[in-house]
Amino acid sequence: MRFIIFIGVCMILFCSTVQAETMYVTDDIKITLRTGQGIDHKILAMIKPGQELEVLQPDDEWTQVKLPSGMEGWVLTRFLTYDKPCRLEFGILKKKYETLSTQSASLLKENRIYKEESKRFRTELSGSKEMLAAISKSYDTLKKESADFLELKSKYEVTSSQLTDQTKKAKKLEEELSKLVSHRNIIWFLSGAGVLVLGILIGFSARRQRRKPSLL
Repeated sequence: MRFIIFIGVCMILFCSTVQAETMYVTDDIKITLRTGQGIDHKILAMIKPGQELEVLQPDDEWTQVKLPSGMEGWVLTRFLTYDKPCRLEFGILKKKYETLSTQSASLLKENRIYKEESKRFRTELSGSKEMLAAISKSYDTLKKESADFLELKSKYEVTSSQLTDQTKKAKKLEEELSKLVSHRNIIWFLSGAGVLVLGILIGFSARRQRRKPSLL
């Protein structure tokens, strides 16, 4: 007997879980949350447009819902929709746009830093090349005239190794700069697309607000 009761309770809880679904208040107006099905019942709260609600008991005229705060009550069914309101979509797109803008600004800053570092490496590389040319010239001269040929040869090899390292660094930096510029172009494109979609949604929301009067 206890087992049968336990199964029945589980089925009731399962059905309640299945029936629970999410709906939204339409974008048009604020609506009232009442203690019962009818405008003669007490108003518990005013629900803002676009608010997400948990449906407890759906009906053609009045629907029992629960607010995120846990408050329960009844609202007019005609002011509910399963579609996520433009207000929420607008907020999501706005956040994405702000994120893309922040990333774009960060990439621009990094781009300037890489350009400055690249310029500095090029300057150092140019100075190293001039130094190598001067040492090479001295090497050729001293090779014939100086008895310290081995010491000069050692200095020449060290300078050549340093020049090779600086050349590799400059090449690597230029490759990173090229990748950064490509990434920045993608971010700018996505930012432009976000702004375009944002403008369309704002225009659509404005037309809907002009068409639909506020209702209680």
